[in-house]
Amino acid sequence: MPQAIEIDEIRELLTAGAQLVEVLPSAEFEEEHLPGAINIPLKQMTEDATASLDKDRPVIVFCHDYQ
Repeated sequence: MPQAIEIDEIRELLTAGAQLVEVLPSAEFEEEHLPGAINIPLKQMTEDATASLDKDRPVIVFCHDYQ
């Protein structure tokens, strides 16, 4: 179930092996992304696109919105 988390929790989860997914469009992801992040653009977020994620590890979904 989705939930908002704070930066300290993100660090703990990543240290414990969580997967970081950025949902930016591919061009924006290529310009700048968080280290170790996987890119699955939001408009392409399908069951097939997420099939490569390890279902046994937590997934952190991140979207940076400049607005």
